[in-house]
Amino acid sequence: MSKLLFRFVKQAASLAQKRCAASPTAVSDPTGNGFPGWKHVTLHFLRVHMDATYREIVDWASEMDRVRGLLQLARTAFPAPSTLYRSFERVPMSIWRGFLRESANICDPGSHGAIDATFFDRETASRHYQYRSDRHIRTLKTTALVDTDSCAILDLHCSAHWPHDTQTGRRVALRNTGKIESLAGDKGYDDQSLRDALRSEGVRPLLRHRLFAAYDHAHNARLDSELYGQRWMAETAFSAIKRRFGPAVHPRAWYREFRELVLTAAVYNLEQALKQ
Repeated sequence: MSKLLFRFVKQAASLAQKRCAASPTAVSDPTGNGFPGWKHVTLHFLRVHMDATYREIVDWASEMDRVRGLLQLARTAFPAPSTLYRSFERVPMSIWRGFLRESANICDPGSHGAIDATFFDRETASRHYQYRSDRHIRTLKTTALVDTDSCAILDLHCSAHWPHDTQTGRRVALRNTGKIESLAGDKGYDDQSLRDALRSEGVRPLLRHRLFAAYDHAHNARLDSELYGQRWMAETAFSAIKRRFGPAVHPRAWYREFRELVLTAAVYNLEQALKQ
């Protein structure tokens, strides 16, 4: 077992223990017959990191001596793949967002953020399933707030209905005003009310204006070109995730897809931290 893989598992286990202790939730067997939830969460982190199925990750982890020792599980004590599958959706989305925030803190983020959106494919399911489940939306719109110093993802918003960038941008930006001092975004986030809200929270908006009149050119010219130029870090984070984990989500239910994207972003953050 490589040192890098075990370092990732140690970091994921530490993060899972810390977060599960702060926000107790029923992750394993609701009747209390299962083992602590942080062990389930660690296996989910490892599953995404190794790009494995539920069955594969149970088989592989049970054969890794140091992982068994870290999780304090015997080879025969690992959960069944179906148990691990069900435990994934028992964790509320708010808890997964907590894991994402904690993973970003490990990367030692700075004070400047960039916001951008991309799309992830939902068409990995069979055509028969899509027709039977009446699934017409083939992509998920994902908006991310990225720290430009570490390229860590601070927050993530997922939607199957493709809301306008000004709507998702407002939601993501205003719930993270305590983490950033300035925010860069392209013309899709051109909204004066969003700028005013950011300024009222002490955040400097670097949102490019759409060009309707001459004064819009003047507004864009006054933007801090060095800070605004770091907006591409958000695109870099999306590119790295799609190259590393693929451009598609695999779960069938929309709420599992949202959780999978947030978990993938947290795994990406932990991998970034290991590179530092």
